[in-house]
Amino acid sequence: MDQALGPRAVNVLPLDNYILQVEFNNGEIRLFDVSPYLEKGIFSKLKNVAFFMRAHQEYGTVVWDETLDIAPETLYEKSIPINN
Repeated sequence: MDQALGPRAVNVLPLDNYILQVEFNNGEIRLFDVSPYLEKGIFSKLKNVAFFMRAHQEYGTVVWDETLDIAPETLYEKSIPINN
């Protein structure tokens, strides 16, 4: 994976309260809060908790279906690191 593109997601775990735990290819694990996006267009689909919990990693980012994903740059820049 080209590091010039910035960190890419290699694993994701959807948690309660619309939080994603995302592991990046640089070894960092970070928490991303999806709740600020729930009122924005297509992201309103994520209000359905069962749908939100279907989050998975594909193509270096987090996706739910063929129409809904979050850019890896956004995932990284707007998330907070977990202290190990």
